[in-house]
Amino acid sequence: MQSENRFFDDLSKFINGAAGTLAGMGREAESAARERAREWMGGLDFVSRDEFEAVKAMAAAARDEADALKERVAALEAAVGEKTAPAPAPAAKKARKSATS
Repeated sequence: MQSENRFFDDLSKFINGAAGTLAGMGREAESAARERAREWMGGLDFVSRDEFEAVKAMAAAARDEADALKERVAALEAAVGEKTAPAPAPAAKKARKSATS
C-alpha cells in the first residue's frame, strides 16, 4: 500500500518549477546576448558577402580595363614615336615650392 507523503510531492513540484525557471532564464540570457551581438556587429559597418563579391567583380573589371588602356596608350605612343613623361600634379608643385622656400 502506498502512502501519500505531501513533503516529497511538494519538493518535486518545487524542483520542477525551479528547473523550468532556470531554463527560461537561460533562454532569456541567450536571446539578450544574441541581440546585443547583433547590435554590436551592426555598428561595425560590415558588408554582406553579396556586396563584397559585387565590389570584387567591379574591381577586377576596372583592373582589366586599366590594363587594356595602358596597352592602348603604349601602342599609340609607339605609333607617334615619342614617349611623354607624366607632368607632376599641381599639389606636388606647391609642396616643392613651399619646401624650397
